[in-house]
Amino acid sequence: MSAATLVIGATGTTGGRVARQLSARGRRVRAASRRATPVAGTEPVRFDWYDPGTFEEALRDADRVYLVPPVGDPDPAAVMLPFLERARACGVGRAVLLGSSAIPSGGPAVGQVQRALPGMFETWAVLRPSWFMQNLTGDHEHARTIREHGTMWTATGDGRVAFVDADDIAAVAVHALTADRDAGGDLVITGPEALSYDDAAAVISEVTGRPVTHRRLTFEELRDRLARFLPPEFAAVLAELDRAIAEGAEDRVTDTVERLTGRPPRTLRAHVERAMAAVDG
Repeated sequence: MSAATLVIGATGTTGGRVARQLSARGRRVRAASRRATPVAGTEPVRFDWYDPGTFEEALRDADRVYLVPPVGDPDPAAVMLPFLERARACGVGRAVLLGSSAIPSGGPAVGQVQRALPGMFETWAVLRPSWFMQNLTGDHEHARTIREHGTMWTATGDGRVAFVDADDIAAVAVHALTADRDAGGDLVITGPEALSYDDAAAVISEVTGRPVTHRRLTFEELRDRLARFLPPEFAAVLAELDRAIAEGAEDRVTDTVERLTGRPPRTLRAHVERAMAAVDG
């Protein structure tokens, strides 16, 4: 039997896409999730970052792994590094980590895992995507307030973000998991254009025919708004990310998607059009 790719978070936004794209290429995939939820064309397996008893079975026959950190954990390295040590001992030689464009190697949270990868695996990559387009059309708070109120609230000011489609992130992940040569190292992934939230609201308005506005908040106003339904410390972290955008931290466009997949990344307009078609269909 051929070696498998273990996809952690196989029912999530990027993990599900990675699992399906690998399966479509004829790759053997072990689709890991807390409930071992079936994913078409894959082998479902139970996996929980906080239950080391699930590690061994998940790693069976795997020679490479796609890593989605535990959601909302301020210190993911505490559970991820013991798993990665076990993965290496089980014969895994390639690891691809989903990180963030906002967090460099050695930075907080997942940045600590990123720093460890080169010393643990012969072949590795860290995907550092910009903000997901799905945040504006899926289940994210922005998407919810757009649907319910026609409004987005941010502290980004005139700051710009090169929003990226999760399908493009997954395509880069698949390349990093399957390429014959080096997986790519540190990969900042963006869409084709940097847009302010005012710009994004205008695109959504034009495509949907419903007016959408961007409400500008101060850092403190956004922090307090988020603290209504999130822990105060996490609300402050998210508000700080918006402030970084306002200061230009995400105002960049990379060629990563086209360079590694051979096709340009999807525009926000094309993404919203497709999301609308899926709803109408």
